[in-house]
Amino acid sequence: MKQLWCTVSLVAGSMFFSANASADLSSGALLQQMNMASQSLNYELAFISINKQGVESLRYRHARLDNQPLAQLLQMDGPRREVVQRGNEISYFEPGLEPFTLNGDYIVDSLPSLIYTDFKRLSPYYDFISVGRTRIADRLCEVIRVVARDGTRYSYIVWMDAESKLPMRIDLLDRDGETLEQFRVISFTVNNQVGSSMQNLAKASLPPLLSVPAGDSANFNWVPSWIPQGFNEISSSRRQLPTIDTPVESRLYSDGLFSFSVNINRATASSSDQMLRTGRRTVSTTVRDNAEITIVGELPPQTTKRIADSIKFRAAQ
Repeated sequence: MKQLWCTVSLVAGSMFFSANASADLSSGALLQQMNMASQSLNYELAFISINKQGVESLRYRHARLDNQPLAQLLQMDGPRREVVQRGNEISYFEPGLEPFTLNGDYIVDSLPSLIYTDFKRLSPYYDFISVGRTRIADRLCEVIRVVARDGTRYSYIVWMDAESKLPMRIDLLDRDGETLEQFRVISFTVNNQVGSSMQNLAKASLPPLLSVPAGDSANFNWVPSWIPQGFNEISSSRRQLPTIDTPVESRLYSDGLFSFSVNINRATASSSDQMLRTGRRTVSTTVRDNAEITIVGELPPQTTKRIADSIKFRAAQ
C-alpha cells in the first residue's frame, strides 16, 4: 500500500509540475533571493538545530563591513563553542582544542548548506515546487520543496520569510519523507545595529591559518561509470593515512548542494562489506577486485551502493 501511495504521489507531483511550470520558475527565483539575502543583510538568528544526535540551541549573527562578510555562530547551551568568519577566513574556538583558522566562503557548521547554494546551477537537475504559505516564528513564509529529478538524493523543504527572504525553517528529508535534520528559527532581527554590535569581532585577533597538506595528484586506474545527474568531480588525491598501510586514492564530487567522495585502497584480510548511515551521511564499503571501495557522502544508502557497484578498474599499464 505504501509503495502504491508513493507511486500515485510521484505521478501527481509530475502533473502538478507540468501544469505549474511558471510557478516553479518563480520558486527558483525566490530561493536565489534567499541566497542573496543571507549573504548581504545585517541580521541575527536564534535557532535550534535538530538531528538524530539531539537538539542544539545556537545564535548566528551576520553583517557586511567594508564589503566583507563578518559572521559569528555561537552555541548557546553547554561548553562555549564559537565559529567566527572574517572575510574568507573561518576561525574555530572549541573547548579543549587549540583555536585554528581555515579558508572558506561561509560558516557551514549547524547551518544548512542549502542557504548558500546557487539555485541557477541546480535548476537542470532539481524541481523547485511551491507548496503555499504558512507562519514560522510569527512570520509569513513561502514554502518551497527542493527535489532531485532523478530521485537519487535527499530533498529539502524550505520556509522562507516573505519579507526579508531569510530562511525560517529548513527540513532535510530522506526518500521516505522522514526528517533527517531540521533548522528552525525561534527569533530574528534584521537591522544595521547588528553590524555595530559586531565591531569588536572585526578588530579581534584571530588564530593563525591552519595549512592543510595537499594529497599527491595522480592518474588512477579506476573511475565510477555511473554517478547521479549533475555531479562533477571537484578534486582527486592520493594520501597515506596513519591507520592504513597502503595509500588511499580519492575523488570528490559535488552537484552544488550535496557531495560525496569515492575512496579506494588495497583490500586487507580484515576488509568487509559494510553500510552505515548517520543522519544525512552514509558510509558504504564494498570489497571487490582486491580493492576496498568506500563511498562517504550526503546520499541515500541505495545511491552509494550503485556508485560503488559501477566502479570500473583498468588493467595496470
